[in-house]
Amino acid sequence: MSVLASVCVFCGSSPGADPAFEAAARATGEAIARRGLALVYGGAKVGLMGAVADAALAAGGEVFGVLPRGLAAKELAHTGLTRLEVVASMHERKARMAELSDGFLSLPGGIGTLEEIFEVWTWGQLGFHAKPAGFLNVAGFYDPLRAFLNHMTDQAFLKTTHRDMAIFGETPDALLDAFAAYRPPAVDKWMEREQL
Repeated sequence: MSVLASVCVFCGSSPGADPAFEAAARATGEAIARRGLALVYGGAKVGLMGAVADAALAAGGEVFGVLPRGLAAKELAHTGLTRLEVVASMHERKARMAELSDGFLSLPGGIGTLEEIFEVWTWGQLGFHAKPAGFLNVAGFYDPLRAFLNHMTDQAFLKTTHRDMAIFGETPDALLDAFAAYRPPAVDKWMEREQL
């Protein structure tokens, strides 16, 4: 079972095409704060990033942002957070967010969102941490990704055990409940190949 004190949210710096995305970001921020968890995120005030942070703050939660200096200079920084750390690079940002977080939740977003969640999932697959990672499947946004992960598994590039590390949830509370119950797999990437 995972012990959660903080949850990192990866998400788009734009609101996306469907109003359901921003509604889900707000619901996620509220759910995290309601459970007494801290929100860790990328530190910006725009798009789904701003929505999740504002909702957590409005619900009385603590919000920690980590933003690279280059983006802070473009006036994207959210100035109303519990704490904002400005770091030198994207690499330092991701490492610091991972250090501060007990789980990783991906809302809809673009290639940066996918890159972030896939990196921390890979670290878990390699046994570098035992923290849960998952996708909030808002309005079916991640259905094609789930199908592709199954395809990767069918083609023997991903073990079933490691595919199942990626938790999919339809609501923030369902995903956070799954995070609390998460147990990392006993098999890491380099152990004997499982039967597919």
